[in-house]
Amino acid sequence: MENKQQELKIELTPEVAAGHYSNLAVISHSGNEFFLDFIAVAPNMPQAKVQSRVIMTPENAKNLLFALRDNIAKYEQTFGEIKRKAPANAPKGNGGIPNPFEA
Repeated sequence: MENKQQELKIELTPEVAAGHYSNLAVISHSGNEFFLDFIAVAPNMPQAKVQSRVIMTPENAKNLLFALRDNIAKYEQTFGEIKRKAPANAPKGNGGIPNPFEA
């Protein structure tokens, strides 16, 4: 019996293709899901709205982690190292998870 991989056709509507700008992501999790909230923070603004929320299984979140690592490595090979800096008004702490931008 031949085991053929079926091609997945992905539709990208014009509304979704426009995307949402985000300069901050807040990640939280429960026992069954990871929540990724993408936020656009503006200077001198005390509030910011979540632009988009993505909910994933732990397995898919880990797959995303590895895909991002791979893509960042390829990007840096082409364009050079990405320098990290903290958003000016990033939330402090993350549910007990250390913030890599806090010293």
